[in-house]
Amino acid sequence: MSRLIGNILKPAGVGTFLALPLLLLSGLAVAQAPPSYPPPDLDRLVQRIALYPDSLLAQTMAAATYPDQIPDAARWADQHHYLTGDELARAISDDHLPWDPSVQALLPFPPVLDMMASDPGWTRDLGDAFLAQQQDVMDAVQRMRHRAWDYGYLRSNPQVVVHSGPFIEIVPVNPAFVYVPYYDPAVVFIAPRPGFVVGGAIRFGFAVSIGPAFRPWGWGGNRFVWNTHTVFINNAPWRRTWVNRPAYVHPYALPRYEPARRAERHELHERTERERDAGRYSREREEEHRRDDRR
Repeated sequence: MSRLIGNILKPAGVGTFLALPLLLLSGLAVAQAPPSYPPPDLDRLVQRIALYPDSLLAQTMAAATYPDQIPDAARWADQHHYLTGDELARAISDDHLPWDPSVQALLPFPPVLDMMASDPGWTRDLGDAFLAQQQDVMDAVQRMRHRAWDYGYLRSNPQVVVHSGPFIEIVPVNPAFVYVPYYDPAVVFIAPRPGFVVGGAIRFGFAVSIGPAFRPWGWGGNRFVWNTHTVFINNAPWRRTWVNRPAYVHPYALPRYEPARRAERHELHERTERERDAGRYSREREEEHRRDDRR
């Protein structure tokens, strides 16, 4: 492209110079063309999160549209994982974090951010697909949920209620506790072999307390209206698209901070490998640094 532009800049008459803006605009349009994923690719893309409760799924998809912010947010969540509830909400506010509120909304879920940060290509593809093909992404989620339901893996349990029908919803039994499921996509989206016990294929062991203090980050107002292909974030339709992504500002009740105003007012305690595994595989765990402090 630079060589071509250099050739155009050589003296060649007015017409050539007039063609330069058109050439640049054409190149820009090509560079910003939205991606297009066929249904099988979308199915594979959403498999690892399709069985998340609806509120967590909405936040995850919104956050994926800011993939460059995910690694720093994952690091902060890892270092502050010992904070929970109102204490964690205050820490998020006190530190004047510069990331988009949709990314901040996942800070109570270190395993989710860790999964997204460890596979940046997948996260970027998910965010791009959600920006460019929101309805198609939602259809892919429903295809995966119906598959898990039809094979007997996805059912209500003490942690979540599964509403089946034309559209499958997954909601927490107690809205104050959001459970992160663990499952193997290579298992729950294929027909079980004879004698396989389907009951334990999806585990909901890792719960996060989400109370009123997290309302500014949209919790309590995140949901899907599946029949109209509408995503609500903080009780407002999510309208960020591929076209308006550079300028879109959605309605969170939060101040916006520049990176230079970032603060750190808390001790940093990264998770141990045992704690990471507990979160990764949806197992309950005791906070190890607090256990050590009691000795």
